[in-house]
Amino acid sequence: MAGSIKDKVVILGMGCSRFGERWDMEPAGLALEAYRECLADAGIETSNIDAAWYSTALEEYHAGKSSIPLATALRLPFIPVTRVENLCASGTEAFRGAVYAVASGAVEIALAIGVEKLKDIGFGGLPQRARGVTNALYFANSSAPGSFAQLASAYEARYRIARHDLKQAMAKTSVKSHDNGLKNPRAHLRRRIDMKTAVEAPMVAEPIGLYDCCGVSDGAACAIVTTPNIARELGKTNLISVKALQLAVSNGEEASYSNWDGSYVATTRVAARRAYEEANIKNPTQEISMLEVHDCFSITEIVTLEDLQLAEPGTAWRRMLDGAFDADGQIPCQIDGGLKCFGHPIGASGLRMLYEMYSQLLGRCGERQLQEPRIGLTHNLGGFPHQNISSVSIIGRYGG
Repeated sequence: MAGSIKDKVVILGMGCSRFGERWDMEPAGLALEAYRECLADAGIETSNIDAAWYSTALEEYHAGKSSIPLATALRLPFIPVTRVENLCASGTEAFRGAVYAVASGAVEIALAIGVEKLKDIGFGGLPQRARGVTNALYFANSSAPGSFAQLASAYEARYRIARHDLKQAMAKTSVKSHDNGLKNPRAHLRRRIDMKTAVEAPMVAEPIGLYDCCGVSDGAACAIVTTPNIARELGKTNLISVKALQLAVSNGEEASYSNWDGSYVATTRVAARRAYEEANIKNPTQEISMLEVHDCFSITEIVTLEDLQLAEPGTAWRRMLDGAFDADGQIPCQIDGGLKCFGHPIGASGLRMLYEMYSQLLGRCGERQLQEPRIGLTHNLGGFPHQNISSVSIIGRYGG
């Protein structure tokens, strides 16, 4: 690996809006809500920010194209602003751009912010939209629930898991996230559910039922990053640094000509392996304190835990049932409620995940606070199991 980002950049401040059905705000208002908290946390002025990276995935439904909507909303002082989009990994892409800019020395202080406002359109999930001519030819009638239902079926077949057992594990995954979301005042869904309700919910795409799906939300999240030296000069002492940022993108191999059997996400495995190498993590199950993964569907969370090497292949479903990923389990997962309950404003989700890890590391999470976490991992998955973008980010205490 050519170099490492480890401990070269620290998070100066973060902010996150309340997620949900935000009829009361335009995208600019959501951005401002997150930004004000972030700026106060960083202890700087807008004039101190050298450049910004702005993520929004479905801009045609709310803010519109380009970086102008963000620069206008925050009255950024004619600085460079770059709009990024990489499906559901967009928020992490904005963070990656800001961190790399600081690490390179091109700028001293950078902003990463993600915004999405989708509830106005009336869809519970993603809206129908054009996919481009080639994609429309290859999978004209595919849907996200249908594609991830195939992931569930392939995982079940490969490891010879009884359908009843997998449904129980998927239900436990959602019950856990609802329990965690109940303790999060900014979460979109704050209501406990039980196993029976989850298992017997109306079917969406066999075996995925209603409570196995996350919806979409309105929301924004952001981060301001700088170097460790500048952070100290600004009076910061308890520094949280970036340990690894890795991205892997499908190249058509999975769907076209490899021996991929559909039971895992190949890009996540690659991104995780590179991230552990970059962060010098030798034993993920022992060194990762907590994580936020892309639980667009409950089966995605189960399979991702294996792709991240946090469970042996074919065992994550059983470990989920045993409580290994509960708030009081070995490695708490989705401690803020995850996409399932905190919510999924596409362009903001990656930064929302980092916000929870950052807040946990600083002991700011109230009744859902974990005891002495040291390393947090976030994972985004944009696209379908056979064609996607996976990002893995790791943050932790500076020098730790």
